[in-house]
Amino acid sequence: MTAIRPRERNAIIQSLRAGVTPRVGLEHIQVGRVNEVKALIEDLDGICQGGSAFRLIIGDFGAGKSFFLQLIRYIALQKNMVVLSADLAPDRRLYASSGQARALYKELTRNLATRAHPEGNAMVPLVEKFITEQRRAADASGRDVEAVIHESLNSLSELVDGYDFAEAVAKYWRGYSDDNDALKNAAVRYLRGEYATRTDARRELGVRAIVDDGNVYDHLKLLSRFVCLAGYKGLLVNLDEMVNIYKLPSRAARSANYEQILRILNDCLQGSAEHLGFLMGGTPEFLADQRKGLYSYEALHSRLAENTFAQIAGVVDYHSPVLLLKNLSPEEIFVLLCNIRNVFASGDPDKYLVPDEALTAFLQHCSQKIGDAYFRTPRNTIKAFTDLLSVLEQNPELKWESLIGGLAIDQEQAGGESLVTVEPQQAPDAAPDTAPAAKPEDGDDDLTTFTL
Repeated sequence: MTAIRPRERNAIIQSLRAGVTPRVGLEHIQVGRVNEVKALIEDLDGICQGGSAFRLIIGDFGAGKSFFLQLIRYIALQKNMVVLSADLAPDRRLYASSGQARALYKELTRNLATRAHPEGNAMVPLVEKFITEQRRAADASGRDVEAVIHESLNSLSELVDGYDFAEAVAKYWRGYSDDNDALKNAAVRYLRGEYATRTDARRELGVRAIVDDGNVYDHLKLLSRFVCLAGYKGLLVNLDEMVNIYKLPSRAARSANYEQILRILNDCLQGSAEHLGFLMGGTPEFLADQRKGLYSYEALHSRLAENTFAQIAGVVDYHSPVLLLKNLSPEEIFVLLCNIRNVFASGDPDKYLVPDEALTAFLQHCSQKIGDAYFRTPRNTIKAFTDLLSVLEQNPELKWESLIGGLAIDQEQAGGESLVTVEPQQAPDAAPDTAPAAKPEDGDDDLTTFTL
């Protein structure tokens, strides 16, 4: 067994107990999804060779979409790619008219990660790596550094807003060489999409265009070319919680976002984008709902429809733009619990908190409580198991046999609410509790109980 560092161990345990995906140490708990991972590795290799990729990662709530996206993110970083990651939200969309799309771009650039800076916030190291590459080239040829930088950035001018993007990078070098921190900060603000008005950007940098709701995708294409100039292999954009577009109340807003997805899909599949890939995680409703989902937009429906020949043959087309995450088998869930037990023991089998029969008993208990849902949407099962090990770790005198029987686990629901509870042990002669007051239904507020 490989020893697990305390920092990774604590990060994995804390994330699993909270029901979220760890950002580090994924290799210690990954199981299954072999064919899906192979398909995405092929996509990453294609991006590194100058191609593009587009994938929709579809699965139920709690089925492991976020974990899968984080795993591919980890692999992309190991391949010397740059990764942008963000969750969509009501105030973060692909297309909008009130700043929500720019807010998504700001979140993506805030989470910009490289192999040397996997935690994010790597925009400044990215720009400085580009400048370092140009200084090395200038020293080798005996030319002026600024002239080499401008020559290297000329290829950006053919893209939308490319001239202003190149000007911002050049201004960063000027601020670096003149020891002007204000100019450097202004350039980084531009690259992160933090300028709200063109007036401010023009006054501080001399550029005419900024990142706004209408050109977010254009700036992502600029970034993909820029990271290659900086010495990286390509750019991967991870967008999770795409169901937030499906939840938009306005049909016009949904259609505008679906049109932006169509534009990205066309560019990636037709080869117009270079060194650029998109992974978008969503639920089956987000994809297949004929009234509000992607299939409600006819152009997307025709491009994303399932391969009928694969359906006839009963196989999976792993080269389709839509990747449906297969359910984990009970055996894979068992291996996953073994891996979590190993994480708690820091990789030392002599420190296991529970024996193998405890894992079997736990899975049998889950199966009796929620049926086969415990491996189709395993988030709550994993959360309950980590809670169990945490209690045993803190209270060595307790026996696992006495804890498993009192655990109640419900099926995963939309939104990922925690549904793990402990059944209270009530004395036989105790009086029943008074029924709690009924809560107002969704959409009601506190004014329903207000009186004069």
